[in-house]
Amino acid sequence: MKGPLFYAKILLFGEYGIIKDSKGLAIPYNNFRGALKSTKELEGASKESNEGLWKFFEYLKSLNSDLVSFDFESFEKDLQQGMYFDSSIPQGYGVGSSGALVASVYDEYALDKITVLENLTREKLLELKKIFSEMESFFHGKSSGLDPLNSYLSLPILINSKENIEPAGIPSQKEGKGAVFLLDSEQVGETEPMVNIFMNKMKNEGFRKMLSEEFSLYTDACIEDFLNGNVNSLFGNVKKLSKVVLHNFKPMIPKAFHKVWEQGIHTNDYYLKLCGSGGGGYILGFTEDFEKAKKSLENYKLELVYRF
Repeated sequence: MKGPLFYAKILLFGEYGIIKDSKGLAIPYNNFRGALKSTKELEGASKESNEGLWKFFEYLKSLNSDLVSFDFESFEKDLQQGMYFDSSIPQGYGVGSSGALVASVYDEYALDKITVLENLTREKLLELKKIFSEMESFFHGKSSGLDPLNSYLSLPILINSKENIEPAGIPSQKEGKGAVFLLDSEQVGETEPMVNIFMNKMKNEGFRKMLSEEFSLYTDACIEDFLNGNVNSLFGNVKKLSKVVLHNFKPMIPKAFHKVWEQGIHTNDYYLKLCGSGGGGYILGFTEDFEKAKKSLENYKLELVYRF
């Protein structure tokens, strides 16, 4: 068997904010991808993946969901015949490795599935998001369902609020100097502990105030600027956002990067923000001059995501 490819995703804006109903913007990232495949010789990574899929299979069977049912007979048969998820998406890096797996399983085994080709009304998008949230909770304890949705549709998605999501058109890339890039922290991040830290911080009134008055405000402004191609205004807002994150989300930024983060704000060579829940994995960077940013960050691995 060989299933279709599903891509990684990058949440450009909105990490943590979307848990509390502020805006978010997620885009597919085609450099990393995964697909269901099968092999007669399960060993190493494919064996590990097959064992993980068996656990996921048992979890889905125990769900008894009102939203979705699966062809468990075919699923089981394929697992017995050596099915695994062949993926180049790094795990614990904030780019949706479990999202692509969930999208693949839904695509292959869901009965009466909502397909990408039909008219995707807001109702259908929300239903898909709910289904994916149930499925992906197996990996993270609590999932918004957004990563699998992004991977499944392979479209940029604008999150206006929990109940209001829509496909978004993003400006096509230009051959400019500016760029969005990924900086590799070379550490694996765990989503659940980071979300727990955030939830604890939410008990503090000052933190809640900062979230609604600064974090959400700058996040919404960044999304607006990005979608409308207001590049100059975008960098001003990203800088403000980068400062707010540095001051209020320190535990989510790997210690080795606190100085690097500050340096970007100080020199204006680049601005950093969290990619996903943080704690490791990738850090997202924005720069008006990618060559300059590469020089400043020459000791780190960078990957280009988008050009302005």
